[in-house]
Amino acid sequence: MAELVTKEYRSVRYISGPLLIVENARELSYGAMVEIILEDGTKRSGQVLEVTTDYAVIQVLEGTLGIDVASTRIRLVEDVARFGVSKDMIGRIFNGRGEPIDGLPPIIPEKRIPIIGVPMNPVARDKPSDFIQTGISAIDGFNTLVRGQKLPIFSGAGLPANQIAAMILKNAQVRGEGEEFLVVFGAIGITQREYAYFLKEFEETGALSRLIAFINLADDPTIERILTPRFALTVAEYFAFDLDYHVLVILGDMTNYCEALREIGAAREEVPGRRGYPGYMYTDLATIYERAGRIRGRKGSVTQIPILTMPDDDMTHPIPDLTGYITEGQIVLSRELHRVGIFPPIDVLLSLSRLMNLGIGKDRTREDHRELANQLYAAYARGKDMRRLVAIVGEDALSDMDKKYLKFADLFEQEMIGQGDRPRTIEETLDLGWKLLTMFPPSELSRIRKEYIEKYLPKAQEATQREE
Repeated sequence: MAELVTKEYRSVRYISGPLLIVENARELSYGAMVEIILEDGTKRSGQVLEVTTDYAVIQVLEGTLGIDVASTRIRLVEDVARFGVSKDMIGRIFNGRGEPIDGLPPIIPEKRIPIIGVPMNPVARDKPSDFIQTGISAIDGFNTLVRGQKLPIFSGAGLPANQIAAMILKNAQVRGEGEEFLVVFGAIGITQREYAYFLKEFEETGALSRLIAFINLADDPTIERILTPRFALTVAEYFAFDLDYHVLVILGDMTNYCEALREIGAAREEVPGRRGYPGYMYTDLATIYERAGRIRGRKGSVTQIPILTMPDDDMTHPIPDLTGYITEGQIVLSRELHRVGIFPPIDVLLSLSRLMNLGIGKDRTREDHRELANQLYAAYARGKDMRRLVAIVGEDALSDMDKKYLKFADLFEQEMIGQGDRPRTIEETLDLGWKLLTMFPPSELSRIRKEYIEKYLPKAQEATQREE
């Protein structure tokens, strides 16, 4: 990293958590990278968070332990935080500061890019389109992910969000010939055990051949959690808009990111907002989520799946609440399904992909996709209503058709949602949907046009008969 010729500041006045407060440093600029030189000559990195006429606030990336206020010097390194990127990053693992931790040599960068990103011109934004196959039926069939979309996963404490993330990392793909696809994984505040799990999955499945990972561990400095998603997205934008890749970015856990925001806000003595989180958290999250998208005239795309843990399973908590405003839907994990051993435990009725219709249909998934999904939704919702009714009046009070819907809800959860860790293609998902509908007479399939029923239902009936 080339150093700028610049003055040194020796006016560090006090330390607050991970922050240094420096007086009379108005020449520094917001976002600048600085070098913190200790009395013994050791150096640490820092970034400027705030500059006023009287002082500058600097966040120390390696922590403030051992820093002596009287003898510490501050030196400007770069006017803005940048990250060196290269095509050779594929298959590599970095820490939350962008340094390699896989035992391989450092990357020789092809260019250095500001990690805050360049705002995408709204006029140049292209509408998200085309299907990304995750291998998970509850997503592909009912809450489809589209290139350029941001679709978060809302989890709860103890639910298998990491296993679902690993499944997507291994199996996600774009369809079509000649399409370059890459997954960028940004792990924020994960434990050593979780890191070992992901590393094992990467190595055993060969996923590293199309993956770039940034790993911020729970015992790393808090400030790294702020930088990790920005490093991941900087790399994603480079591959998408310079090298024409379709890039899927998985960020988790965004709750740890927001907790880091709250901790830094408290150290800066900011006036807290809802539940102690900074009042600017909505804007801050938007600077991450809005980096997904497509640019008109360019082939590549950046798609995001942020993962967050809802405190107390509360969807009205500020983190999922604000995330829901910015993103285009949500995948909600169900504690009830998890409790009965269904994996992945995705609640398809609470989940939503607002851009689903842009990525499905003829020449994208299959012509019957939308109407089949609508019919399965309706049948499953009615089956769940029957469960509640049975709890009140008993199963004997149901009609024969009501009992079929009751049975359908069980089969839908066990066979369609509960696929285990085996990935499915979209065709397998849709064929399974038709198979489940064979238990109803055609007259009940009111949400599917007749031509599709005549084309697909007989095949499903034949397949069912062969299995029996």
